[in-house]
Amino acid sequence: MHEKTGFASAVLVAGGSGSRMGRPKQMLPLAGKPALFHTVRAFLNTPEIAQVVVVTPKENQLILQQEFEGLTYALPGDTRLRSVINGVEKTAAGLPVVAVHDGARPLVKPAFISRCVREAQTHGAAVLAVPVKDTIKVCQDGVIAHTLERNVLWAAQTPQCYRRELLMQALEKYGSEKDATDESQLVEKLGVKVRVVASDYANNKITTPEDLIFAEALMQENVYYRTGFGFDLHRMEPGLRMFLGGVEIPHTKGFLGHSDGDLVLHAVCDAVLGALCEGEIGILFPPTDPSIKGICSVDIARKVLEIVQNRQAQIVHIDATVITQEPKIKPHYEAVRKSLARIFNMDVKNVSFKSKSHEHVGEIGQGLAAMCHAVATLKIKE
Repeated sequence: MHEKTGFASAVLVAGGSGSRMGRPKQMLPLAGKPALFHTVRAFLNTPEIAQVVVVTPKENQLILQQEFEGLTYALPGDTRLRSVINGVEKTAAGLPVVAVHDGARPLVKPAFISRCVREAQTHGAAVLAVPVKDTIKVCQDGVIAHTLERNVLWAAQTPQCYRRELLMQALEKYGSEKDATDESQLVEKLGVKVRVVASDYANNKITTPEDLIFAEALMQENVYYRTGFGFDLHRMEPGLRMFLGGVEIPHTKGFLGHSDGDLVLHAVCDAVLGALCEGEIGILFPPTDPSIKGICSVDIARKVLEIVQNRQAQIVHIDATVITQEPKIKPHYEAVRKSLARIFNMDVKNVSFKSKSHEHVGEIGQGLAAMCHAVATLKIKE
């Protein structure tokens, strides 16, 4: 997430019932996550946005709370305009600009949000829009009455951004109008000149099943895959507990380390960080720090997973191999696979775990140490 220098609130309107899509369109899966998650993350990654207000039913709020911290929530009204008013009422009075956005526009780019917000800060009001590509006909009684001049037509998108006092004035004066399809119409009635900020056609609203297919295709174009490698080795000492992949393995020895010595989690975490070019766990949790002595390696993995989420990435495959002479690891394969899948929020079918002996060679072969190799493949959004 970018460093915040924010002066604007964002109101994300996500209260629709989704009658045309069978369920709320903002919660339909897109690239493995609800579409609304992508919308929220775009605004969280926009430096000018200091507050994000999500207008959505309680059940959606509970889902969002599992993924994001620091959001503000409002309940939807019986119309879109009422939902906007409910959201604006929750915005911070000290932030001079308000951006209103459709929750079902998940592909909006932070760069366009920034431009629109800054244009509103300077001129009072601004909306994202794109030139109309089709020729528009005005029809009456099933026949064309006349053709509109295409080169002056723009399709309005969101966010639509306003100085806070202008939006509040427009909502107070015209907030009861049921035919208004966006807030810009109300602000225009105040005599305010609303600036147009050129956007792109990817910022499409998901309204039909075809829109979802289009959005999914665009999401695929904006991702790439990288694989990282991880390695860890620990001495084995009698009387210590042995942990592998978050599972306690019954044995007379355990792994000596500054943490609980879970070399599988350490190797997997380093593989994940390697795919992201984010260093290794010794940087995040220095072995010289006495305050983390004995730290649970699951907590280390959770920190790594936060980095994955902040980079808008997804772990799609893990393969870990333990090399040890003792104890026998094969009986614990499935328990470790399930544990790794749970810790890294993955489907267990995408997690591989296995072991090899060291054929009684060296310290590992003598039961004095063990090591783990791991690779992790991540899907990363640009």
